[in-house]
Amino acid sequence: MTKLKLETIEDDKPVNRMVKFPGAVYRDLTAYAEVLARDGGNATAPDPIKLVVPMLQRFMATDKAFRKARAQFREVQPQELQRSRSG
Repeated sequence: MTKLKLETIEDDKPVNRMVKFPGAVYRDLTAYAEVLARDGGNATAPDPIKLVVPMLQRFMATDKAFRKARAQFREVQPQELQRSRSG
């Protein structure tokens, strides 16, 4: 069994955006979906586009620099909001 970073695809309320993928990226997404289906015992692979969001979520969740910067941003936001209300 292959140790993929994605395990399941959760269904969530979508926000529509248009993204153009290079052909090589789309082919890799298709191959990833096929491996995911095979390892999960599924007869059919999921739509490769449905892999994009979980991949981005995983990428951002494991990016330490992003988590640190995001935490700092969240700390600064409430302080700026308080200053704008008191000014």
